Amino acid sequence: MEEVFTISIVIPGTLAANITTIFKVPFDCQLTHISAVATNNSDATLIVGTTSDTNAYIEEAVIGDSSVPVEFGRAEFVGDQYPHITDGTIVAVTLDFDGAAGTAAANVTIVLTFTKG
Repeated sequence: MEEVFTISIVIPGTLAANITTIFKVPFDCQLTHISAVATNNSDATLIVGTTSDTNAYIEEAVIGDSSVPVEFGRAEFVGDQYPHITDGTIVAVTLDFDGAAGTAAANVTIVLTFTKG
């Protein structure tokens, strides 16, 4: 059985600036799924990659609105492949709070799902 783990990012309130969350993976893994949503009807976008290539995994994608998450899987990842992430890689998750100067996101939740190996 594959070992699965998640990273959850919760950003309460209405955003007034972009947010970047950075973490280091503790072992080789694959990013298999992302779910992202705001509680309002926003124009926020999500970019996922590494600190050296910020859009290596997801280039720029609109997140879900009005508490209905958008899910990103293999077809939405760069190259239509699950990204393989090596031990010690620093992952960067960037939320553009209002996309191209649109409506700011409120109460954002982003969940990244990984498999070990």
